[in-house]
Amino acid sequence: MNPTLPVLYLSAKLRSAVDHALTAWDAAGNTLRLWARDSTLWTGADESRWLGWLDVIGEQLTDPGHLAGVAALGRSGEFDDAVVLGMGGSSLAPEVLASTFGAQPGFPRLSILDSTDPAQARALEQRLNLGRTLFVVASKSGSTLEPNVFHAYFWERVRQAAGDAGSRFLAITDPGSPFARVAAEAGFRLTLYGVPEIGGRFSALSNFGMVPAALMGLDAGDFLARADQMARACGAAVPAARNPGVMLGTVLGVAANQGHDKMTIVASPALAALGAWLEQLIAESTGKEGKAIIPVDREPLGAPEEYGADRLFVYLRYSAAPDARQDAAVAALRAAGRPVVELPAGDLRDLGQEFFRWEIATAVAGHFLGINPFNQPDVEASKIATRQLTEAYESAGALPGGTPVFEQGDVQLFTDEENAADLRARLPEESLAGWLSAHVHRLTPGDYFGLLAYVEMNPRHEELLMRMRLAVRAARKAATCAGFGPRFLHSTGQAYKGGPNTGVFLQITCEDEADLPIPGRRLTFGVVKAAQAQGDFQVLAERRRRVLRAHLRGAVTGALSRLAEAVEVAASR
Repeated sequence: MNPTLPVLYLSAKLRSAVDHALTAWDAAGNTLRLWARDSTLWTGADESRWLGWLDVIGEQLTDPGHLAGVAALGRSGEFDDAVVLGMGGSSLAPEVLASTFGAQPGFPRLSILDSTDPAQARALEQRLNLGRTLFVVASKSGSTLEPNVFHAYFWERVRQAAGDAGSRFLAITDPGSPFARVAAEAGFRLTLYGVPEIGGRFSALSNFGMVPAALMGLDAGDFLARADQMARACGAAVPAARNPGVMLGTVLGVAANQGHDKMTIVASPALAALGAWLEQLIAESTGKEGKAIIPVDREPLGAPEEYGADRLFVYLRYSAAPDARQDAAVAALRAAGRPVVELPAGDLRDLGQEFFRWEIATAVAGHFLGINPFNQPDVEASKIATRQLTEAYESAGALPGGTPVFEQGDVQLFTDEENAADLRARLPEESLAGWLSAHVHRLTPGDYFGLLAYVEMNPRHEELLMRMRLAVRAARKAATCAGFGPRFLHSTGQAYKGGPNTGVFLQITCEDEADLPIPGRRLTFGVVKAAQAQGDFQVLAERRRRVLRAHLRGAVTGALSRLAEAVEVAASR
């Protein structure tokens, strides 16, 4: 399908601002500057170092031999499953592909592990025949904590189950990274390389996305050729008003500057998996220096009156199988004057076009926000805090404790002194619902509510988090977000810490009903997850964010259900 332009339904004021911005963009020759890697299009820092994604499609199409070899490995019949072990940009694009296209006949089923939650890792392992599984360790830097933990665990499990581990492991990493050396010394079956000039969240069309695509049986050559059509449509000589990526990015940036900074993703069911990838791309790229476009994914559509004035709705509409209820709800939003951007899609094989369109759009939006869209300084802050905690555990055998500000049954509440004082001043009553009510009612117009859930990602837990989101939205008309830890740390976590102080966060942690050891380490999966949660909370508190932690004791699902009930009561007050 030929690339399509966004269809805009904007107020006269917002449309006029967008048209003015498009004209000014062309007058300054900004599309040419982008393709020429001109750092002054943004902040004049190191942006030019991170634009390798502009050329990676052509490079892959020029030298497709390695992808053909990976496809042959997938087709060999040797493996029933392939598992990507990674985080953030190394795992989200493969997750989109696996969820969107499903298992392909004659190829291994593709799964992703991007959580240190021991229940989630165990649930994955129980689905696998380890002797017939190929593990893909994906880490650009080669030093990211989680992929190294996953590798250590599954290497030992495969060695115990099948003897030879090396033939069942493949690495994707940047040249010269620490993990490239690990893979060589361990005798990995294959090591494929990323492009150092491409940041993780812009790597979907590099080997980090295309190697898993080929392994699961997608036609990587066709996928890239279709993406190349979008790259050409977004080319340096294409005027902004006819450029699918530049136009979208201009709308996002201008709308955010006018207060429509909660980009609410509405996706046809066939395209729903794209939302998690967009969350990382948008939030991690734009959320810094007190600015952000906050992506809102998987929040069910409501009536126009359920929303505040801070929303911009982006409708990813699959025209081959549209959802009638979504169409009706979006039509109601348009009729009520809510800003809507519709992106028509007619063929799932064109998903690579959307990857590239949104990469261009994100870079353009960064220009209008006046930030460097290619760094992630606040992600690093959480990594540092986590590393300090895990090192302390390795030496002392324990993580720092704390005293709850309140506890009721199987739920304990924790926070820092400043947040505790503010909550006590608002407290309607000394109860779980009372504390949560004080917290939820800190939301003011333009704020958003974020659930940071360090629990197993499964359908039941997602359902319970959704109950909390909808209760808060109904009561406060606030945008709501939900992320499972630790994966959101490499995604929306950047915006939560580096963006504007407009988030009200409920972090959820739990006691793990069973843990998993990490071979050769004193650490366990559960300890790493707990350290990540503590590091996350520590940085949020240091940035003076409005944050409260609910710790679940005993059976996780039951305690989470009771927390959801308390949030519903709290929001309704």
